[in-house]
Amino acid sequence: MNDEKDSRFKVFLGKTMPTIEYTVRRLLYLIPVAIGISFILYLIIDQMPGNPAAALMDPDKPYDLALLKAIEKQLGLDGPLHVRYYKWLVNLLQGNFGYSTLVGGGAVGPYIAKAVMNTFRVNLIGYILAIVVALIVGIKAAVDRRSLFDQFWTVFSLVGISMPGFFFAMILIFIFVINLGWFPMNGMGSASLPSDASQWVVFKDMLYHMFLPVMVVFLGALPGLFRYVRNSMLVVLNQDYIKTARAKGLKDKTVIYRHAFRNALLPIVTVIGSMMPGLFSGSITVEAIFVYPGVGQLLNRAINSRDRNVTMVLLVFFAVLQLIANLIVDVSYALIDPRIRVGGGSSE
Repeated sequence: MNDEKDSRFKVFLGKTMPTIEYTVRRLLYLIPVAIGISFILYLIIDQMPGNPAAALMDPDKPYDLALLKAIEKQLGLDGPLHVRYYKWLVNLLQGNFGYSTLVGGGAVGPYIAKAVMNTFRVNLIGYILAIVVALIVGIKAAVDRRSLFDQFWTVFSLVGISMPGFFFAMILIFIFVINLGWFPMNGMGSASLPSDASQWVVFKDMLYHMFLPVMVVFLGALPGLFRYVRNSMLVVLNQDYIKTARAKGLKDKTVIYRHAFRNALLPIVTVIGSMMPGLFSGSITVEAIFVYPGVGQLLNRAINSRDRNVTMVLLVFFAVLQLIANLIVDVSYALIDPRIRVGGGSSE
């Protein structure tokens, strides 16, 4: 019995080790790539006009050069470019994101964390709804090709892809805010909410304010996802092995969901993986329309205020998210399709 367990464990280890080794190698590759991207971003942000140290000085007091130099030294802004970048990178890796002139000299970390969580809530709900609906209607549209159902969703996807995000925002505001008055137009909480309100009341009020931003994210992501699901399923459904499975008398559900859908997952996973950074990055335009305190609005305010630390940390954060998303997509290929060997070499 123990020999059988050991044999199964060795087989499992033999199958998973190439994927584990590949993942570790890619993670090691991400380190120099992330550092290179951060240096390029630091070089660009460093050319922004203005002095962050001067922004922290009291404008009502006489200009004090000694105080300015002391603040620059405290913030790590003195010395040549490579020395300043090294100090900034060390502080970043230690969790010290510096101070912001945008929020009156406060620490950058808490403000970014709050904005990221606000954006994450909206985008997570919107993306989950879009993925679920796209899978359901995309598979049905591919199976019932050229039906009225397929034609409706195809036209909807074409129109949706052609429209910018703020278009959906304006339509929803016109219908649900101006005409029906069902939802608020901005913010993420009611100012009239009593200070002693229960957590459940606060949570419901937050969901109430999140509805329109979530719907914008949902409508913005759904058309593209639907087209990928439909087209991937159409390609697979036309393959010979699917025709053979049907000729053998297998049930349609078995053919569609067990054979066709699994093989259609690769391009779908690529698209879903590319959406992962969007969970945290937000939309500057949509968040500006709804005055929603997310990452997009924070980045917009930071750029307009020439807040270097906030801008730099957010841009590096977005770049690292994209690298991680690419890694997850690549590793997912091997988990979905065992014919793909990530350890190197071609499958036999």
